[in-house]
Amino acid sequence: MFNKKTIEDIELNNKKVLVRVDYNVPLDSNLNVTDNSRIRLSLPTINYLLEKNAKIILMSHLGRPKGEIVDKYRLTPAAKELERLINKPIKKFDEIVSKDIKNYIDNEMKNGDIVMLENVRFNAGETKNNLDLAKELAALADVYVDDAFGASHRAHSSTVGVAQFIPAVAGFLLKREVEILTSIIEKPEEPFLAVLGGAKVADKIMVIQNFLNKVNSIIIGGGMSYTFLKAKGYEIGKSIHAEDPSEFENQIKFARESMDVALKNKVNLIIPVDVVVGKMEPDGNIKGKKTVPADEIPADFEGFDMGEKTLALYEIEIAKAKTIFWNGPVGFFENKQFENGTEKVAAAIAGSKAKTIAGGGDTLAALKKFGLTDKFFHVSSGGGASMELLEGKELPGVAALLDK
Repeated sequence: MFNKKTIEDIELNNKKVLVRVDYNVPLDSNLNVTDNSRIRLSLPTINYLLEKNAKIILMSHLGRPKGEIVDKYRLTPAAKELERLINKPIKKFDEIVSKDIKNYIDNEMKNGDIVMLENVRFNAGETKNNLDLAKELAALADVYVDDAFGASHRAHSSTVGVAQFIPAVAGFLLKREVEILTSIIEKPEEPFLAVLGGAKVADKIMVIQNFLNKVNSIIIGGGMSYTFLKAKGYEIGKSIHAEDPSEFENQIKFARESMDVALKNKVNLIIPVDVVVGKMEPDGNIKGKKTVPADEIPADFEGFDMGEKTLALYEIEIAKAKTIFWNGPVGFFENKQFENGTEKVAAAIAGSKAKTIAGGGDTLAALKKFGLTDKFFHVSSGGGASMELLEGKELPGVAALLDK
């Protein structure tokens, strides 16, 4: 249950509404938006505010300009794409806050109009939750709406600070994300399966710890799996792992402990039994592709994908599940030689009868590559935010909103 007020719980007719959206979208070399998914996800909230005849003031970040004005990170392409999607003019400012912006909103902007402020991260105070910046932003509006789930795990001026000065509520996207992700932790339909991949064990430690008390099964795949294989005493060759020796030792220890906890909690923790390996050449090409047992990876080879026996184990577990959460590719899917495992796992999850939820930028890229995005019950718009929520943390951007 979502225990914060939303745009449906507050008077918005003819109000000035400041909306934090997540328009951190990919751009090509000509600064055209190449994937408008995040912009489209904001449309239900924007359309609702238009129905209320509100003045809509949009703000977002794009990239990591580190407090400086960087032209390639301007929000102009996002404003143009939104304009195209809603067939309505958007007035884009090249500043975040100024007297001219406030004067325009107060005296020239009409109800039902939309303006977009410049990239909030052009101001160094944004990522420090500078309250002077937050106060200036809040002074532009009567109400603040947070619809940027992907930034809700950041305590920034535009996500947390502004909520100290004007009434703050959630948009439709933020509410849906929190409700769905919270539901799989609090009341999942069982069997509950977590599929965790990606390169770094460090990124998943806390979510694995939390899931070991929540799920029936965990599939460990991708680059992470080699640390778990090492924890079993296997040779992993040149397969990806933490570069720092002490960090790697800590991660091996964590993997061993996780396998022990899984056994104790009767959680079926599945790691690869066979691996597709190859030799990375200096020119970036991978030679000598072959499948070997997981405990027989040659010292001069590197693991890039799961073998067919592992895939069969994963598919059996996926078919049994009633709830599936997936974060992280389970192989080097960007390379056609090693995309088989991730593609087959994605297809198995998409084709299952389970409630399927995916999160994380690389996971979304895989789904897009294989044309499976619309086959999932929910694809989260925020990788970092979704993982922190599933770790059991309270998101600062959500905590700052008005309670119901």
